[in-house]
Amino acid sequence: MGNIQSISYFLPELMVIATVVVALIADLVYSDRNSYKVGYLVIAGLVVASFTLWLSLPEETTPIFLNTIVVDPFSRIFKFVFLLATFIVVLMSMNSDELKGVRTGEYYTLMAAMVLGMSLMASSVDLIMVYLSIEVVSIISFILAGYLRAQVRSNEAALKYVIYGAFSSGLMLYGLSLLYGLTGTTKLFELSGSISSLGPGSNLTLTVATILMLAGFGYKVAIVPFHFWTPDVYEGAPTPVTAYLSVAPKAAGFALLIRFFNTLFGTGQPLNSPAWQAMEGVPWQNILMVLAAVTMTVGNLVAIQQKNIKRLLAYSSIAHAGYILMGVPVLSQEGVYAIVFYIIVYLFMQLGAFFLAIVVSNRYGTETIEEYSGIGWKSPFLGFFMAVFMFSLTGIPPTAGFIGKMYLFAALINGGSQFYWLAIIGVLNSVISLYYYMRVVKVMYFQGEREKDLYVPDGMSAVIVLAMAIPSIYFGIRWSFLADWVNSSLKFFIAGF
Repeated sequence: MGNIQSISYFLPELMVIATVVVALIADLVYSDRNSYKVGYLVIAGLVVASFTLWLSLPEETTPIFLNTIVVDPFSRIFKFVFLLATFIVVLMSMNSDELKGVRTGEYYTLMAAMVLGMSLMASSVDLIMVYLSIEVVSIISFILAGYLRAQVRSNEAALKYVIYGAFSSGLMLYGLSLLYGLTGTTKLFELSGSISSLGPGSNLTLTVATILMLAGFGYKVAIVPFHFWTPDVYEGAPTPVTAYLSVAPKAAGFALLIRFFNTLFGTGQPLNSPAWQAMEGVPWQNILMVLAAVTMTVGNLVAIQQKNIKRLLAYSSIAHAGYILMGVPVLSQEGVYAIVFYIIVYLFMQLGAFFLAIVVSNRYGTETIEEYSGIGWKSPFLGFFMAVFMFSLTGIPPTAGFIGKMYLFAALINGGSQFYWLAIIGVLNSVISLYYYMRVVKVMYFQGEREKDLYVPDGMSAVIVLAMAIPSIYFGIRWSFLADWVNSSLKFFIAGF
C-alpha cells in the first residue's frame, strides 16, 4: 500500500506524533517552574491516541507504507500495552520526588516519542524498519536513564546503557546484513520462502546471522548473556524510568522477537493455525530453551543477594524475561497466547511494585530493603499492597501472576515431552523467587517497631497503587475478559493470504 493510502491506518501513531509536537512546543513556552504541565498534555495525547486505536478495526490485517509495517490484531494489542504503560509511568513521574527540581517538559515529550518507537517495533515487517525502530527506542532510553544529570549514578547508568546498546546494535546490524545478503530482500514475509530455497549449505551463515540478530533482541528484553546493563542502569536511572524500561520496551522487544521467529519458521499461516514448524538444520528451539532456562536461573539467583529494592526488581525482571521466553520455542499459538497474557499482567504487578518503591523513597528516603523494616505497621496501606505485588510476581494464587505462569507452563507441557525439562526449571525458579520476594514482606512485617501515627499516601498516589493492585488480584480470580482479548489478537498479517 502506498504512503498516501496508508495514512488512514496510521492514525493512532499520528496522534502520538501530534502529542510529541505539541509537548515540544509547550515546553518552549513554559518556565522551568511550570514545565511539569507538559505531562498533562502528554496524558491527554495518550488518551486521544488510545481512543483512536480503540476505534480502529480490530480484525484489520494489511501492510502499509510500502510493506514496511503492518496493521494487525497482534500489533494492536501491544500498542494498547505501550499506551497504558506510558500513561501510568507519566502519572508515577508526577508523584516522584526524584524529578522535582529539574525541568521535566522534555522528559514527558521523550516518553511520548518512545510510544511511537515501540509501536513501530511491534509492527515492523522490514529489516530496515526493524533496526530503525529499535534504535529510536534505544536512543530515547539512553536519554531517560541519564536524565538526572546532576547525579553521578544516573550518568553512569546512561553511559553503561549507551556502551552496551552500541555493541548489541552493531551485532544486530551485521546479522541483518548477512540475512539480506542471503536472501536479497529486507521484507520479513519474503524471507521464509527465500531461505527455504537456499538449501542446507546456507545453514551456517543463517545460524550466525540469526544469533547476531538475537543479540539485538536479547539486549532489548534483557536475556542472559545480554543482560549486564540491566542492574546498574535500573539502579541509576530515575525510578519511574526504571519501571518503564522494565515493562514497555521489554514488551516491544518480545513483540518483535515473536514476529521475527514466526516469519522465519512459520509455514502457511503459522500464527493463525495451532502450530508452526522450525526450519530443518537450524536448532532454534533448543537455543531458545537454553537461553530461557539460563536467563530465569541467573536472574533469580543473583536477585537473592540484592540489598537495594531497585536492583532486586532489576534482576527479577531478568528472571521474568526468562519466564516469558519459555513460550517462544514452543512454536505454537498457545505459546504466543501465554506470552501476551503474561506481559499484560506483568505490567500491573511490576509497575505497582516500582511505584510503591517510589512512595517509600518519597516518605522514608530509602531504597535499601533492610530499611523497609516495620513499614507494614507504620503504613498498613503500603505494606499490604507491596505484599500483593510480591505475591503476584512470585506467582502465588489467587493473583494474576499465578494465572500468567499457569498459561506458560501449560503451553510447555502441551507442546510435548521435549519441553518438560524447561517447565520443571521454570517451577523450581518460581520457588527460588519466593525467597527474595518474601524477604521484602518479612522485613516490612517482622522487623522494626510500630508507630502511633500511620502513614497513608496522598490521593493520587493511592489511586495509582489501587489501579495497579486491583488488576493484579482481579485477573487472578476472573480473567476471561483478558483471555478472550488476547485470544482475538493472535492473528498476524501473512503475505499471500
